[in-house]
Amino acid sequence: MRYLEITVPEGKRRAVLNILEDEGIDYVASDETSGREYTAVVRFPVPTQAVEPLLDRLKRTGVGDEARVVVIDAETVISEGFATLQEQYSYGGQTGARTSRQVLRTKADELTPPFPIYAAMLLISAIVATAGLLADSPAVVIGAMVIAPLLGPALAANIGIVTGDARLKSTGFRYQLVGVGLVVAASIGLAVLARLAGLEPAGVDIVVATELEERVSPNLFSLAVALGAGIAGILSLTRGFSEAIVGVMIAAALIPPSAAVGITVAWGMSGAATGAAALVVVNLLSVNLAALATLWIAGYRPQGLFDVSPTRRPTYTYAAIFGIGLLVLAVPLASVTLLDFHTTELESTTEAEVEDVLTDPRYEEFEIEDIVIELDGNYPVQSVDRVIVTVSSQNAGTEPGLADHLYREISPQTDDPIVVEVQYIVAEERGPTEQGDTANGQETDAQDGPLRVSKARA
Repeated sequence: MRYLEITVPEGKRRAVLNILEDEGIDYVASDETSGREYTAVVRFPVPTQAVEPLLDRLKRTGVGDEARVVVIDAETVISEGFATLQEQYSYGGQTGARTSRQVLRTKADELTPPFPIYAAMLLISAIVATAGLLADSPAVVIGAMVIAPLLGPALAANIGIVTGDARLKSTGFRYQLVGVGLVVAASIGLAVLARLAGLEPAGVDIVVATELEERVSPNLFSLAVALGAGIAGILSLTRGFSEAIVGVMIAAALIPPSAAVGITVAWGMSGAATGAAALVVVNLLSVNLAALATLWIAGYRPQGLFDVSPTRRPTYTYAAIFGIGLLVLAVPLASVTLLDFHTTELESTTEAEVEDVLTDPRYEEFEIEDIVIELDGNYPVQSVDRVIVTVSSQNAGTEPGLADHLYREISPQTDDPIVVEVQYIVAEERGPTEQGDTANGQETDAQDGPLRVSKARA
């Protein structure tokens, strides 16, 4: 429920009161005596659903921007007339209240802080996210998401598009682009300092950290967070749900990938940086496309019949830009997704092939301990590089020909040139050390004992 107070300009009092009486609204009107070209102040409660159509109708009668309208949340209204009005605007018995277009603009403005505060909060979020990714700490990364004020700009841009508010649209897009740039720049600076300070060994494959790895080689499932965040963000504004939780979702889609870009740039890993940057752009497009589509489907339009057509065209234009960009960038994400499926399938197939090979009497003393599929590290779209099979037995030493045998069985399962590596563990021993032999059966002793390795190559 809402309580409206309208300061009526001179010459519009009768028109305003006629509309309210026609709608069956109980109102209180008092004369305006300040001498500021206003003739009356009208106050009345209305259902939330009635605010937007009522204000649109008032504007069509000439009560436009010169009138002052205040919309206040109302806790309770006790009136038989109001109950009838509420039933009238329940839209088929649904009592859920859609926020009016006018209030929606105000909420978007409130969720978009002044730029100095916005920049400061994003810089803090970037520092925390970078530290969390370098430390491979999910808890710290989540903390960075909580403090990032990204909900307002993400939604303001699309509210501005569908309602024809150019100021709101430009502010929203500007804040989004500048915000992501600030996070990337801050992450580069902090990561460079961390590397120079020796917090991570120079030249280390930094993306082995789980929190980083999933952001530099994203798959199609990464889209789910961003699309869900955009839809939930609009629903939180239009239906009065908690915006704080939705803000964390949007930050989850943008802050960690942006920080990952900065870290991989600082480490000179161009392929990984490209993958993380692609995820940032994909998530930006996804959030905006989902928000724009949800607003349009929810029926938000500029007021007046003649405003719909001009606004429909830019809405479709922006939707096409977001959609085409998303489809183009989804191609490498689809490749990563297919690789994930292939890796899982190859691991399962390899396990079956190894079990079958070990049924041979020559290898009956061996048991499977582990199977690992290693990728080549060429981000963002990798390929299978190595299959590592770990077997155990009671006796030390390698089994000549086992690596070659496994290679012949496993290599047809993938189109990539691979290395099949067999590692041997002595069951009764502790503290693994390494020895090795190559696929041609030539053995070379390593420094220590029980773990031995044999390999077969393409």
